[in-house]
Amino acid sequence: MSFLQATPADARRRAGLRRMRFVATGLLVLVALVYVLTLRLDHDGVWGFVNTAAEAGMVGALADWFAVTAIFRHPLGIPVPHTALVKKRKDELGRSLQEFVSENFLTEEIARDRLAVAHVAERLGVWLGQPDNRLRVLTEVSRGGTRGLERVADEDVHDFLSQMLLPRLAKEPVSPILGSLLEGVVEGGSHTGLVDLGVDEIHRWLTDNPELFAEVVGEKAPWWSPEWLDDRVIGWTYQQALGWLAEMRADPAHPARRALDDLLRRLADDLQHDAQVMASAEALKERLLAHPQVPTSAVAVWQSLRTSLLGAMADRDSYFWSRGDELLTHLGGHLAQDPAWQGRLETHLGEIVAFFVNTYGEELAEVISVTVERWDADEASERIELFVGRDLQFIRINGTVVGALAGLVIHAVSVLIA
Repeated sequence: MSFLQATPADARRRAGLRRMRFVATGLLVLVALVYVLTLRLDHDGVWGFVNTAAEAGMVGALADWFAVTAIFRHPLGIPVPHTALVKKRKDELGRSLQEFVSENFLTEEIARDRLAVAHVAERLGVWLGQPDNRLRVLTEVSRGGTRGLERVADEDVHDFLSQMLLPRLAKEPVSPILGSLLEGVVEGGSHTGLVDLGVDEIHRWLTDNPELFAEVVGEKAPWWSPEWLDDRVIGWTYQQALGWLAEMRADPAHPARRALDDLLRRLADDLQHDAQVMASAEALKERLLAHPQVPTSAVAVWQSLRTSLLGAMADRDSYFWSRGDELLTHLGGHLAQDPAWQGRLETHLGEIVAFFVNTYGEELAEVISVTVERWDADEASERIELFVGRDLQFIRINGTVVGALAGLVIHAVSVLIA
């Protein structure tokens, strides 16, 4: 089986190699013909120079033909020692090339130097500054994201949740994490917005539903109390509730808010340190995760999310595209002009490149020797000759010319000495 695949460029290389072979061989034939035609002429004059130059040129051409041919095959099919070098030493050449690449290219120092010289961050920032390039990025992200989302089956999501994620979460203790998270939220005041929202919604509901409030509270009134008294008590209670909520909404230091904060702090501490509360939280978590409806509900949420994402990526007027272009513009501006951003990105890129070079450099270089070993010797020799053989024919041409010039010099010296 051949592991070397022919390419359209091979035909052009083969044609160029044939042309240069024809030129080099034609030059050899020319000097040989000149040598034969001037062999019996008077060598005391100019023909002696011509004949000697032709003879030396012919010798030089033949010697260089032998040298060039011996690299790839046995000259004239004769198994002369140290010929057909590519065929015989193919594997050794592959290993040598592997060592050369590994020692001179796939090193951390060289990789970091080349990365620093390339100014990747700055060039990326300038590239992202062009609207067409940002559109190309978003288009490719949308295309890849769409294909990825469409290939994820609901059954796979359900199996992943029910067989891997949820059982794993059930075994992991979450109460210390929840307690620490809740503690940070309370100390940072991040929950105040949620409290404000809850108070506003309750106040709005009471304002819009006085009859329903009266009906709910009226059901708790004793049977023997007169109706007019119930109405007055319910009305007073309603006004007190509205006023209490309004005060709580307006006063960030309201006693009810402080009481809620104290309750949340105690809960956060208990979730981290009280064994009973921690056990109760873990038991609640396990019951929740073990419920058969949880994976199904999660899949339904995933389906809704996927549908929304697919729709957003398909619609170029959606928030996904406008916000994506805005973020890429922001990123490109910082990378093109801010040295701090450039330094951070290139530092991260350097670490990534160094990791891959140090971890996989030898394996990457080994691909060279392994690939060369799989090549057929004859095919490998032919393909290598296609790449370098045309240039090697100039050695034959130069050998003919230099040989002829050397012949002229030698004959001139001989004439002078004589």
